[in-house]
Amino acid sequence: MRRAVVYLFYDPQGQVDDYVLHTLEHLRPHAEHVFVVSNSRLGKAARARLESVADRVWCRDNLGFDVWAYKEALEVLGASQLAVYDEIVLANNTFFGPLGTFDDLFARMDRRTDLAFWGVTEHGDTDEHAFDRTLSMEGHIQSHWIAVRRQMFTSEPWRQYWHEMPMIASYSDSIVRHETRFTTWFVEHGFAHAVAFPVEDYHSQHPIMDEVAQMIRDGCPIVKRRTFFHDPLYNESHGTDGRQLARLMAERGYPMEALYANLARTAKPRSLVTNLGLVEVLPDVDLGYDPERPLRVVAVAHIFYTEMADEVLDHLDTLPAPYDLVVTTVGEERRREIEEVLRRRGRPGDVRVVASNRGRDISAFFIDCRDVIDSDDHDLVVKVHSKRSPQDAPPIAELFKRHLFENLLASPAHTRNVLRLFQQHDSLGMVFPPIYHIGYPTLGHAWFGNEDAASELVHRLGITVPFDDTTPVAAYGSMFVARPQALRAITAAGFTHDDFPDDDDYADGALTHVLERLVSYVVLSSGRHVREVLNADHAALNYSYLEYRTIMLSARLPGHPRQQLDRLSKLKRVRRRLRDVDAGTELVIKEELTPRPDSHWRRRLARRGRPAGGPAGSGGTSWPRP
Repeated sequence: MRRAVVYLFYDPQGQVDDYVLHTLEHLRPHAEHVFVVSNSRLGKAARARLESVADRVWCRDNLGFDVWAYKEALEVLGASQLAVYDEIVLANNTFFGPLGTFDDLFARMDRRTDLAFWGVTEHGDTDEHAFDRTLSMEGHIQSHWIAVRRQMFTSEPWRQYWHEMPMIASYSDSIVRHETRFTTWFVEHGFAHAVAFPVEDYHSQHPIMDEVAQMIRDGCPIVKRRTFFHDPLYNESHGTDGRQLARLMAERGYPMEALYANLARTAKPRSLVTNLGLVEVLPDVDLGYDPERPLRVVAVAHIFYTEMADEVLDHLDTLPAPYDLVVTTVGEERRREIEEVLRRRGRPGDVRVVASNRGRDISAFFIDCRDVIDSDDHDLVVKVHSKRSPQDAPPIAELFKRHLFENLLASPAHTRNVLRLFQQHDSLGMVFPPIYHIGYPTLGHAWFGNEDAASELVHRLGITVPFDDTTPVAAYGSMFVARPQALRAITAAGFTHDDFPDDDDYADGALTHVLERLVSYVVLSSGRHVREVLNADHAALNYSYLEYRTIMLSARLPGHPRQQLDRLSKLKRVRRRLRDVDAGTELVIKEELTPRPDSHWRRRLARRGRPAGGPAGSGGTSWPRP
């Protein structure tokens, strides 16, 4: 067929990622004309990338969503130019593809000469419309790909459909007024249609989201981007296995680093890590770190507690030799003690006295070791410090320290597996242990008093990634392995020691705790993804406690997560209504539902000289209210 492709592109930052080029490069053999309409402003470099794979790139204001982009693009092309083609494909950048090529898809559908229009996937009939539950929703071709043939796009119903299209003001408008209407409208006007992967072949009415693995096995060449940034509870309810999807896509030849790079800078980190299963449980057996491609590694260790110097160095010495070492500390006496330890171990290292201990290991790393991060001498930087947590009960402090060191640097084999992740994934920017939660109220509350201050640094640090709602994906405890170039937005921000708190104000809301949460967001905004790492022992420990915690909570609520959230929302509404009725009742409810710090937290606050109103995290802010 003589074919034209109208491809809608939209990116909030106007950045053209490799996954877009991959799609257009594989559409090129099947189209005489590729017309990219961009709802984003494009810089010179972004436009050049699109022009390398398209015949024409046209920018417009981001009005009317994809619907008006198609409408206006068709007008720009003009009826006379379009009439020379047998088929027009209207597609957008909301999918990853092709897995393999588009050859089989076009060959199969080209044989269907009886069709006036076709799609790749469809949504089946449902009793409840996605955006108006009072209405049913008829089955329809999904608008990420609709191919239309000459008999239809030169017809009067086609002209009428687009001429009467109202302005689209919202995502729901685009679904109600275009996607769910398009198929029915043209079927009622006598045009035959089909989809390459019909809904009757699947159990779900929405297989492109609910049965992704089966669709890939059946040869579907596309996967929706939303699969990986959608609500994880939705994916959980449909048994979606993101790690399996990644394997299947890679087996079909999809360049997965392009997927990771795009989602890293556009998705909520917590959703992405959950949906793709970006938690690596690594064994104590070398899985194949490639010594023929060694990574140049520098370890940066802030050692305030010099009695821990040997312990810190023991963990660092699990790194494949050779690696460079930079140690920061406070004062000349500590420096001499550390240098003596290094001499005894026969270990060379650059020992630096920090200009100030304001900001502790965070400022020591980003200010006193700025030259290390900004240098191109190393592929990876390993950041650790002498973790003590004296404010915590000893067993909890010890387990927190082990959680950090042993999940990153447990043994030579385990550590080589951590570094191997960077050999496997060019788009990987940072790895760190998962959030520490045993004995801490971090799950669901880990922003604590830091989110407002973090929001104020978004532009300064070039963060484009949306914030997680309650619990950021972050290197809690501030130990991680990262590519230095992924961290340079922080060194470029020009922080000084005076920006950090002294020990009297070392609390949530201060820059130390804010940056601890934002390092991963900086890395993600650079287009590099992050992964969490565990060794087998800590994976078992964490899973066991998480499972038991979930059992105890779920036993008092309905069984499914969405039902549980609905029940809690109803309780909140009931409380609000009772408060409006009776102030005394509200006081009783408040006293009953407000969490109280346990004895551990009371002791911790007492050591800090703070009132026992309740801590939240490391800074002594109040407990979250129900």
